[in-house]
Amino acid sequence: MSKPDGSSAAGNTALRELLKSEKVTYETLAGLVRTVAAETGNALRTNRSAVAHWVAGSQPEEATSGYIAEALSRRLGRPISPSDIGLAPAIVREATAWPEDTLAALTELGRLDLDMKRRRALSTAAYSAAALAVPDPGWWAQRADGAANQPTASRRRVGHRDLEAVRDMVRLFSRIDQRHGGGHARSAVVQYLTSDVAAYLSGSFADERVRSGMLSAASELAYVSGWMAFDNAEHSVAQKYFTVAVSLAAEAQDPPMAGHVLRAMAHQAVDLGQPRQALHLAVASMDGSRYASASPRERALLGVVHARALAAGGQKRAAASALIQAEDDLAAAGPNDDEPGRVFFFGEASLAHETACTLRDSGDLNGAHREFNRSVRTRTASAFTRTHAVTLGYLGSVQARQGAIEEACSTWSKALDAMDGIRSARARRTALDMRRALSPVRARGIPVVSELDRRASTYLIESA
Repeated sequence: MSKPDGSSAAGNTALRELLKSEKVTYETLAGLVRTVAAETGNALRTNRSAVAHWVAGSQPEEATSGYIAEALSRRLGRPISPSDIGLAPAIVREATAWPEDTLAALTELGRLDLDMKRRRALSTAAYSAAALAVPDPGWWAQRADGAANQPTASRRRVGHRDLEAVRDMVRLFSRIDQRHGGGHARSAVVQYLTSDVAAYLSGSFADERVRSGMLSAASELAYVSGWMAFDNAEHSVAQKYFTVAVSLAAEAQDPPMAGHVLRAMAHQAVDLGQPRQALHLAVASMDGSRYASASPRERALLGVVHARALAAGGQKRAAASALIQAEDDLAAAGPNDDEPGRVFFFGEASLAHETACTLRDSGDLNGAHREFNRSVRTRTASAFTRTHAVTLGYLGSVQARQGAIEEACSTWSKALDAMDGIRSARARRTALDMRRALSPVRARGIPVVSELDRRASTYLIESA
């Protein structure tokens, strides 16, 4: 029997008993839920009273049920589903397992992503720490064997020209993301991936090279969609595309492609404050042939994200060693290397950016200042506008932490110039960081501070 407020007369026994047995206070759970919700851009004001209502049997909104389950999963170190704690299951399936039927998972994900009525449930779902466990060796072998022996589902004949067309589209979308941010054209990526590319994957291939190449190209396109979602703070969406991309790479028997995606997942975990999972993913990205058979440039990319994960976990000495190895790997890259197009963006400027983030997280602000400056100086801003803007934002934050407010304001002003037309949650976050850093000096009436704060506020309004 339900009360007028929708709660159960008996209350939520499962949630009450779990909180009691694990000694999780209502205040603690409320804080954890706010943290998980914030990752999706949802600024909940959950407090102790809200938790008390849930324990009494009140059912929260679907998205909030997912946040509660994810918050408890992280706290307890084991997967907790909404149904485990007496809450209604989510419409969007949780990302707690790697795909067993990759094409079906891709098609279903794309269908949800393009459905305006259901897309909000997908984009506001919780990022799942439980889904970050790397599959065991048996899973990889099963994916490769299953793909090689999979019967064709259509009579469509897929040839070398089809493969080249998909690769051209991957290059196009990758460059759009770099110039304009993840908020631009992602629906076009999803539409192409789940219609044209999915149709190719279900056809018959001219030869083995076309088959494996098409799977790798599909993996890269799924990765691009995931990266664009990550850049736009749609973290659960990004996670789902990343897992599909890894599965496609496994089916293609393309270890470097799988490593590339695992590296992106590690990067995302670092950004979301999950250092243990980030390191696990970063180590997996460099395991065996994922690193050994990669080009020098891609090895450097894997290595510098590994360094970031080490720094995030407090392993400063190991992070420093990883940075040296990444520098050596990039130095070994040559203009005539046979390297995949997906690493087109990674050069001296990108290495300097990631190195600066590693040094900043290790507490070396002087080193971070030097490397962010090097990144700004060496990057072609017109081609990599989004990252250039973010780098300038990070540099300004380091300068502010060093007490150089006027210098920081000058850098942040350049960042805002670069952000014009950029649709990226990471760019928005740098604008928010500007305003927070300027808050203590805003009331002093310093003209440069007032003008910058006004510009940052305007950008946040216009880019919302």
